[in-house]
Amino acid sequence: MQQEVTRLLGLPVGGWKAGLPGTGKWVAAPIYAPTLSRAAVCVAPWTDPHQAEVNVEPELAFVLAHDLPARAQAYTEAEVNAAVASVHAALELCASRYLDPAALPFAELLADGLVNSGLWMGPALNPHDAAAAAAFELRWQLEGETAQTVQGRHPDGNPRAPLYWLANFLRERGLGLQAGQVVITGSYAGVLRLPLGRRVTFDYADLARFDVAFGRPQAATLPA
Repeated sequence: MQQEVTRLLGLPVGGWKAGLPGTGKWVAAPIYAPTLSRAAVCVAPWTDPHQAEVNVEPELAFVLAHDLPARAQAYTEAEVNAAVASVHAALELCASRYLDPAALPFAELLADGLVNSGLWMGPALNPHDAAAAAAFELRWQLEGETAQTVQGRHPDGNPRAPLYWLANFLRERGLGLQAGQVVITGSYAGVLRLPLGRRVTFDYADLARFDVAFGRPQAATLPA
């Protein structure tokens, strides 16, 4: 169903979100290339025109240096690690195209891409630090307000574990991963609600620090 949605939208896949699967649940969904952003003001795709906030999840993003194509033999962790060009601090933008997603079964949410509506790419991390980033102090501060701090923890412990799983999940289905694609693997602090149009500073402990603001499109930029 995801592949059919992608075909109907006519959008190239710029990456994937993944998590280790649970009972009867696969956590894998495409991230469309036009929704990837590195801009100081990130446009939030599929934003409700009446919405004043955006939902984001603080994550790490793995950028691939070369393809991991479909093949019969399973990929080893070493092969997947060798395919990673860089690791970045990132914010997943979360929104559903359903009017009432909470009332729907998981399969419907999976078809919609598990509420992924975009990804903001932040600065690159030191590869050694990123490899060990199972937990860190996460701090964010809206301009002019008091900072908030939580102990961020990756939901699967190892942030690369879902990447290893995804490489073989796609391999088995004849899809594979491509050079330049980005993979995110889980939020360190659940969902954060941030206002549109205001600058926010994020601090991933000693890993990365960055500023970003979010805005809505001036006109429809993606297929409905």
